[in-house]
Amino acid sequence: MDYSHIIIGGGSAGSVLANRLSARSANRVLLLEAGQDTPPGQVPKEIEDTYPGTAYFDPRFHWTDLKVRTQVVSHNDPHAAPPPLRKYEQARVLGGGSSINGQMANRGAPTDFDEWEARGAAGWNWQSVLPYFKKVERDLDIADEWHGRDGPITVTRIPEARWPAHARATAEAFRQAGFKHLPDQNGRFEDGYFPVTVSIDGQKRVSAAVGYLNEQVRARGNLTISTRTQVTGLLFEGRRCVGVTALVEGQPREFRGREVILSAGAIHSPAILLRNGIGPVGHLREMGIELRSALPGVGQRLMDHPSISLSSFIRRPARLTDAHSRRHILLGLRYSSGIPEAPRGDMFVAVASKSAWHSVGQQIASLLAFVNKTYSESGQVRLASTRWQEEPVVEFNLLSDRRDLDRLMAGFRMLAAIQLSAPLAAVTTDPFPAAYSDKVRAIGVVNERNRWITRAIATLLDGPPALRSWLIEKYVVEGFTFRQVMQDEEALEAFIRKATIGVWHASCSCRMGREDDPMAVVDTEGRVRGIEGLRVVDASIFPVVPCANTNFPVLMTAEKIADAMLAEAAPVLAPGGSALA
Repeated sequence: MDYSHIIIGGGSAGSVLANRLSARSANRVLLLEAGQDTPPGQVPKEIEDTYPGTAYFDPRFHWTDLKVRTQVVSHNDPHAAPPPLRKYEQARVLGGGSSINGQMANRGAPTDFDEWEARGAAGWNWQSVLPYFKKVERDLDIADEWHGRDGPITVTRIPEARWPAHARATAEAFRQAGFKHLPDQNGRFEDGYFPVTVSIDGQKRVSAAVGYLNEQVRARGNLTISTRTQVTGLLFEGRRCVGVTALVEGQPREFRGREVILSAGAIHSPAILLRNGIGPVGHLREMGIELRSALPGVGQRLMDHPSISLSSFIRRPARLTDAHSRRHILLGLRYSSGIPEAPRGDMFVAVASKSAWHSVGQQIASLLAFVNKTYSESGQVRLASTRWQEEPVVEFNLLSDRRDLDRLMAGFRMLAAIQLSAPLAAVTTDPFPAAYSDKVRAIGVVNERNRWITRAIATLLDGPPALRSWLIEKYVVEGFTFRQVMQDEEALEAFIRKATIGVWHASCSCRMGREDDPMAVVDTEGRVRGIEGLRVVDASIFPVVPCANTNFPVLMTAEKIADAMLAEAAPVLAPGGSALA
């Protein structure tokens, strides 16, 4: 069977495209997803939960072999040891990242999208994208010119009355530090603290799959959803992409279509292009791949938001319990670093009143700071081999721009002052610089062994203060103490260089731009340069990562391009209303 559109990847972008393109009955749409389905009434409880910490750590929903380097990789010094590889929790399930992420539903700064247009994405300025952000959402709380009321993704905010004492104390500390209270994170973009906007309906997660691929959409006769389907290659006739090869439940299949859309994310979309001869000439020659289209920007300038964490022990009465909310991040702060180049709101702090699903996680709070407006743009995705089974080489090169390092250092010092202020000192003890290490990852996997281990440790941590402080310094702190990084500038820099990670906002590896931009991979409607019948629609086409968690910008992007695709294919009407040939 031939299709009008074959979509590779059933994540946030793929779910939007499958819904919108199949809404036109003349289209025949095929959605391919490597992971499992999440059909209505059968969404795994870990995904449905408004607390994301179990789905996020569940290997059933990940590309389990994917590992990345976040620290800067030196390609000029052959004697330099490469930085460590880190597991990267990239979603492998229908709904993609929206099925396992932190459910943060924010958009970015208006200046982000004006910069997109300035970088060559004509028609993607703030005024052009705002209608599509509104089209995505159904805001349960606020009805004004900033918000949508009829979209597939329900968004809301947890009211302060349901916050634990830790979150309320942090809000008070922000207020005392001079920050403004904002009732709406997605209203006018300005500095201040606010209840975070989340993509839940109050009772459960609303992923892209839940919102866009509901029973009514799935009932369309012109939409086929094929899960547990691994794409192995693209099919071409000359310079036109005409289909894909795939394994469906382990069986080889071939699908043909008028147009193929890559929505596999900022790591796997460029990898698919590279394996099929679309990318930098030198790298393709090195891998022995026949050149199909010379596009030097494929896989280049990968971005994420560099982040660092300051954690602390929460006194028992201030902890988050299910009686408050299953949500763990209830409060956020947007602030300006003040560096001359950056727009306002270039920094962000997420306040986590619980750091993990287990007993110790309930005792540990984290102030997670990330560089909202990052200038580190030297990451890359390259092939490790030509085999589709092998994950690509991924180097984020976070902190490759000194301005990002300097702002995280200043941000950590600011968080320390907040942490030591009277409101937080009353509800927490034992602050420590935190690292998302392999040890933390291992104890975060949901299983009975970790459940029992953390219960035992939690009992000890709730014991005498001296024992707790000793345990935290001996077994929790990894190389740097709070006192050390606060008293020694070199120690603070070393800690941040070692412990900085991204926040799973991989983007910009197949950027859209002008025809005369040699690094642009796609045009402003996602069409791959030099190849017919092939588009990329996901976070990889962002010209620069916005000041936001990336899920809502991805949904907006897919909505906007779907609209353009449908308009492009619409019949021209004669004056009397009949279609012209």
